[in-house]
Amino acid sequence: MNDIDRYIRKLLVIFMILPFYLTACESERVNEADVMTSTDEDEMALTDDTVREEAIALPLDEKKTVKTGVLDATEASHLTFMREEEKLARDVYLSLAELYPDQPVFDNIATGSEQTHTDTLRDRLSQFNLPDPNPETNNLPSSLGVFTGEEWGWYFTEKFEELTSKGAVSELEALYVGAFIEELDMRDIAICPEIMIERGYPIPCGLEYTDEEALQTAYRSLISGSESHLRAYVGQIEAVIGVGNYKAQYLSQTEVDTILGR
Repeated sequence: MNDIDRYIRKLLVIFMILPFYLTACESERVNEADVMTSTDEDEMALTDDTVREEAIALPLDEKKTVKTGVLDATEASHLTFMREEEKLARDVYLSLAELYPDQPVFDNIATGSEQTHTDTLRDRLSQFNLPDPNPETNNLPSSLGVFTGEEWGWYFTEKFEELTSKGAVSELEALYVGAFIEELDMRDIAICPEIMIERGYPIPCGLEYTDEEALQTAYRSLISGSESHLRAYVGQIEAVIGVGNYKAQYLSQTEVDTILGR
């Protein structure tokens, strides 16, 4: 057999074996792909299950990352109450401003801060789809001393009469009324109004109770404003009775002295 014949036979053998070799290689690649796909799917399933299990194991506070924007009954009643209490402060101060026109502190606080405060809480009621107990608040002077809230309107009607009558005694007494309202306001915002506690609401029911950020922000702003107002009223009172002689009317003396920087 010459060299050419041997070369031809080798080529024939190669052509005969090649299809089987290619088929085997393709089969191996398919099996590898099946194994990889199966493994990946198993790992993905394991990861999903792990995530679900870890989520279930989270403490309640960590799960609650999205607020519902719905207030419970305590938060709703307290917000409604404070809307009317800020109106009370404004209305009393406006009434005292008419009695004592030479004392600017009443009108300054009423038309500035207290108007803003009651409007702020009106807006928070709207934010949480709650009815405004006094929708005619800004229709002055007809709304002065008028409280139409279904739950707390009677209470503020009585308070308005009581405080304006007391303030009518003298200018100094009127300044004490202003200071009293600010002390009362801070306590009612932060903890809970006494009348709400008497009616079965929990202690606290205000800032220390709610976890709604919008309410917390509004309430802290109101407390800051009341601290400033208390300092203004006490400054006017002590101009008459002497510096350092003001006695707390509703808060503790320590709380008042801290606010006054003493």
